[in-house]
Amino acid sequence: MSTASALSPGNKSSFPPVLPGFSKINRYWEPKLGIAVAKIKPGEYYVGKQNEGISTVLGSCIAVCIRDPKARIGGMNHFMLPLDGKSGSSQMISNSTRYGNYAMEHLVNDILKNGGRKNRLEFKVFGGAKVNSFSNIGDKNIEFVTDYLKLEGFSSIANDVGGSCPRRILYYPLSGKLLLKRLPVAASNTVSMAEEKYNQTIKKEPVGGEVDLF
Repeated sequence: MSTASALSPGNKSSFPPVLPGFSKINRYWEPKLGIAVAKIKPGEYYVGKQNEGISTVLGSCIAVCIRDPKARIGGMNHFMLPLDGKSGSSQMISNSTRYGNYAMEHLVNDILKNGGRKNRLEFKVFGGAKVNSFSNIGDKNIEFVTDYLKLEGFSSIANDVGGSCPRRILYYPLSGKLLLKRLPVAASNTVSMAEEKYNQTIKKEPVGGEVDLF
């Protein structure tokens, strides 16, 4: 009884329709809440305008929840800057920042393309925990997203960042409601291993072309 089709009131065809470009995001039925939930992994984002949820688990990564309350559309991303602890070069920092820019600008642009307005967007920021003793990537992620919002003229209406505990969050893009659960520190090793695997992957992958906000 772990598959989405087994948990849903019917099957995936009964889930709310997804916006173009998000059909590959994993969704499951949450029986206690009575809604479909999109579960995003590092490097993914999701935008919706239906009565559904978006969830993820964060360690040192950042998730930004964005919505336009009037257009009733919102989404969430999950990103980490690919920093190399052995390199402090300006080139490495520049390339890393581009990944954060992509995560933010793709999410914002998809909301704007589907009816959102830039001047109505509200932001909530989560994550950036120190889940291991040998990396300050959480701090770097927090610094990036703080600087990004300031540079683009945005501000967050809520945030929960830093600390040492992983977080599980569930966001409702229509209402803006967010549920947050701090996971035991013992869960940090599992989250940290998953993030390091992702970090090694993105360090090997080139970043695509530039993305500009509408």
